[in-house]
Amino acid sequence: MIIDTDTLLAMRCPECGKLDYHNLSRFSFSGRKRVEIFCSCGYVKLVITSKDRKSFWLQVPCVVCESKHVHSFSSKMLWSERVNYLFCHETGLELGYIGPCDEVKAMAAAQQETMEALADDFEAEDEYFNNSEVMYEVLNCLHDIAEQGSLYCQCGNRDVEVDIFPDRLELHCKDCDSVNIIYAETDDDLRVIREVETIELVRNGFECLDSLSNTTKTGKKPKHRRK
Repeated sequence: MIIDTDTLLAMRCPECGKLDYHNLSRFSFSGRKRVEIFCSCGYVKLVITSKDRKSFWLQVPCVVCESKHVHSFSSKMLWSERVNYLFCHETGLELGYIGPCDEVKAMAAAQQETMEALADDFEAEDEYFNNSEVMYEVLNCLHDIAEQGSLYCQCGNRDVEVDIFPDRLELHCKDCDSVNIIYAETDDDLRVIREVETIELVRNGFECLDSLSNTTKTGKKPKHRRK
């Protein structure tokens, strides 16, 4: 039985716009929980973290909406014979590819001119997030919660999707269609997520975690607030 130990990443740098190829090896994570992928210009274009080398979280800076998207993959998915897509949660546009060398290069070449044109268009747009500093910090907190295995749905699904909007994150379970909203607009929103240790989506439910969850001074951790 042959086990693939290498896969290819093709991704455009959101800083300089250059498309580069990077080899990802299973052995890169030996004794490490975090791997940073650098563009040739020096910009960190991708951060990959893993607690057990079975599940991997990819933080992808987006060249389209100038935000960061989080994608999760199992080790079996990353090192397989199929191509995995990195995409913008807001627009659905493809940002990069991970998979077999020939297929990844073909897809990246086909998308190169389109992505360059889109990047030029979005440079003229106003800043996407209402408060980008708070949004990035909330994303980091969410990633830490997920990395500890504390982000999941009551239905048993741990592959929770994250959609990013100018003022909030929407967590979605594709198995039971439950939704949890995390606001990321004010210092109060950031304070709330920093006090949260576990996020459990309610089966088939809709909940909201925001600054209204902790309006008292009891010192208690905020709970999920049902709407």
